[in-house]
Amino acid sequence: MPVQAIPSSEAQLLEVFSSIQGEGGLVGCRQIFVRMAGCNLDCAYCDTDFSPQDNCRIEDAPGSGQFRNVPNPVALEVLAGIMADWVDRSPGMHHSISLTGGEPLLQDGVLREWLPVLREILPLHLETNGTCPESLAPLLPHLEWVSMDIKLSSMTGVATPWKLHRAFLELASRTRVWVKAVIGEETPADEMLHLGRLVHQVAPDATIYLQPVTRGSKVGMSNDHLLELQTSLSKVHGNIRIIPQTHVFLGLL
Repeated sequence: MPVQAIPSSEAQLLEVFSSIQGEGGLVGCRQIFVRMAGCNLDCAYCDTDFSPQDNCRIEDAPGSGQFRNVPNPVALEVLAGIMADWVDRSPGMHHSISLTGGEPLLQDGVLREWLPVLREILPLHLETNGTCPESLAPLLPHLEWVSMDIKLSSMTGVATPWKLHRAFLELASRTRVWVKAVIGEETPADEMLHLGRLVHQVAPDATIYLQPVTRGSKVGMSNDHLLELQTSLSKVHGNIRIIPQTHVFLGLL
C-alpha cells in the first residue's frame, strides 16, 4: 500500500504492535496499536510508566511477540511504512489502528499531521482519558471511533474532572463515541449516578462500558458489588456493558 505526501514529523512512542482489542466498543477486533508516551494523570490503579523513553519497541511482524528498538522520536515516515507493509502482507487482518497511551492527545500537534496519513492505511480509533477537549476538536474529522475514559475519583485517588469530561464528551459525540469507566470495590453508587447522568445528558446513545479493575491478572472486585453498580447506573442510563480487560485474560498485550 503506497503512502504518499508524508510530512516530516516525529512523535514520542513507547511501542507499536499487533493484538486484539480487549476493552470497549471494539473488543475482539484485531488492531495495530500505537502507544504514545506521556500522560497528564496519575491514577492510583495504574502501574505503567508512560514517560518518554530513549527507544520505542516495534514488533518485527504482526503478532510475533518479537520486538526491535527504534530510537525516539519516531518519524511518521517510519511508522507509516511499517503499517503499510503489514497491511500489504496480510490484507483484511487488521480492523483499525488504535492510538493509545498514556494520553495521545498530549501530542496533538503531531497527530494533526499524522492522522490524515494513517487513516489512508486503516481507520483510526482513539483511546483517551477524556480530559483534553481543546486537543480533540481539530482531530475529529480523521477519527472513526473515540473510546473515552471517565476517571472516577474512587479509583484514581484524585477528584474526577467532571467539567473537562463534559466538554470532551460534547465534542466526541460528533463521531462514534463510547465511555469507559474503571470501577472497583471502592466505587460508590453515587458515582455511577453522576456518570450516568452526564452521559445521558450529553451523548444519550453512547454505550457505557464498566470495566472492573484488574489486580494480579484477576478481576479485583466482587460480583455482588459489580452488579450493584450496574443496577445503580441503569436507573439513569440504560445502554451499559460490563467487560473486564479481556486481553489480560488471553495473555495478550
